[in-house]
Amino acid sequence: MSTIEAKAGSPKRRLGDLVFANLTRAAGLTILLALAGVAVFLTIEGIPAFTAGPEDLKGASSFVVYVWPLLFGTLLAAALALAIAVPLAIGVALTVSHYAPRRIATLIGYLIDLLAAVPSVVYGLWGGLFLGPKLVPLYEWLADHLSFIPFFAGPASTTGRTILTASIVLAIMVLPIVTAISREIFAQTPRLNEEAALALGATRWEMIRLSVFPYARSGIVSAAMLGLGRALGETMAVAMVLSASGVVTFNLISSTNPSTIAANIALTFADATGIQVNALIASGLVLFVITFVVNFAARWIVSRSEVSV
Repeated sequence: MSTIEAKAGSPKRRLGDLVFANLTRAAGLTILLALAGVAVFLTIEGIPAFTAGPEDLKGASSFVVYVWPLLFGTLLAAALALAIAVPLAIGVALTVSHYAPRRIATLIGYLIDLLAAVPSVVYGLWGGLFLGPKLVPLYEWLADHLSFIPFFAGPASTTGRTILTASIVLAIMVLPIVTAISREIFAQTPRLNEEAALALGATRWEMIRLSVFPYARSGIVSAAMLGLGRALGETMAVAMVLSASGVVTFNLISSTNPSTIAANIALTFADATGIQVNALIASGLVLFVITFVVNFAARWIVSRSEVSV
């Protein structure tokens, strides 16, 4: 009797279910193996750079001195891009999900999604040849009136190819990712919660602040971290826009700008030889670790938000 009950309690799985389950496991394992392979390659090939001399590190006394300005520029550009993109993306997502009429919201959604299909080279050309020169008068005004702030100390760039211009281009490239995820999260807010807030006399903004934002908190964090990952790894747009000098500075409008790890690899890899190649690979390892830490921190923040909710 117990055998019959056991058989009845554990029905035989269909062939399709078994195939699908094994395919999903294989896909997950493949991603882990690929990630591990990239980490092993970067580590093995980058080790010689840790003991390289100044002749192989562009005059830097050690690898840390060599990579620090690149890491600083990478983090600065990504942080500025995120500071510009996230508030704008949340505003656009709220407009699409809660404010605009359906036809207009659909059109705005299509246009925002279309930004993700534009190649980064096009963004680089637009930023370097059009946006940069257009921002020169603004940079000159900032240098004349706000030079007491370290970010705008000047002298202003005459070409507009600054770290701030590169960050604006990165923000536009990040915008579709953050907007799309935030829009979907906002749209999934329980309708009963929104109607209850409105029925109690809340304005539309109060309803969004009290009902939508708490529900979408973890989703907004995830969207921002995905955008940060895109900004950290972007190469061609930054390389084409930024006039890099390889320094550490918080001056955002000067022609003396820090470079980024990805842009430095793209611009110098073709001419690199010997240990110089290992130094570039080692800098890629640093970027890999930073991206991993950012994603790990994002998962931790999201899990804490879900627990608190």
